Amino acid sequence: MNWEEIFIALPKLLDGALLTLELVFIACLVGFVIAIPVALMRSSQNWWLRNVPLVYTFFFRGTPLLVQLFLFYYGAAQFEAVRESIFWVVLKEAYWCALIVFALNTGAYTAEIFRGAIRAVPHGEVEAGIAIGMKKHTLYRRVVLPRAIRMALPAYGNEIILMLKSSALAYTITLLDLTGVTRTIIARNYLAIEMYFTAGVIYLLMTFIFIQVWMRVEKRLLRFQ
Repeated sequence: MNWEEIFIALPKLLDGALLTLELVFIACLVGFVIAIPVALMRSSQNWWLRNVPLVYTFFFRGTPLLVQLFLFYYGAAQFEAVRESIFWVVLKEAYWCALIVFALNTGAYTAEIFRGAIRAVPHGEVEAGIAIGMKKHTLYRRVVLPRAIRMALPAYGNEIILMLKSSALAYTITLLDLTGVTRTIIARNYLAIEMYFTAGVIYLLMTFIFIQVWMRVEKRLLRFQ
């Protein structure tokens, strides 16, 4: 194990790790915002409203993340209408394509997690809200959604961890995230074992820190469950 080369490469790897964290944080934040209305629509009693977002969730849950990245970054550029549209300013940039795909992907999975949690809210709590005269939107805002989100925390934490690991695919569209930087360094020093080992340790540390923080969040929010 060439420790000297590892220490030389470490600052660049940490820079790549920062980009990884940035992508995952923003994607999960946007995905969470997307997931709430989608989950509510998927939980609706109205057949049309329930099935409108089904195409979205089916596509992003049913196709590999790598394929989605390639479709957005390489595929969109094949259409002249896209290149001449106002969206080309965003879609021509690898960073924004990765961010959009990651957000839509985690939003689809998170929506299904929340949908299951909404359906698992005890019926007695819903009936109690109705009994005291709550309107439907108030009932969802003050009873159903807070309870569902707390119930979904363990599964949602797993989704964020999966998103962190899946973000390694960002290098396939030229982004220099942690994996991208690792491959670039290997192309120069040919020390694949040392560089991948170091990158793996950094991913493990990021995951470990997140798990510790998330466990405290769960403990705090679930203490009255």
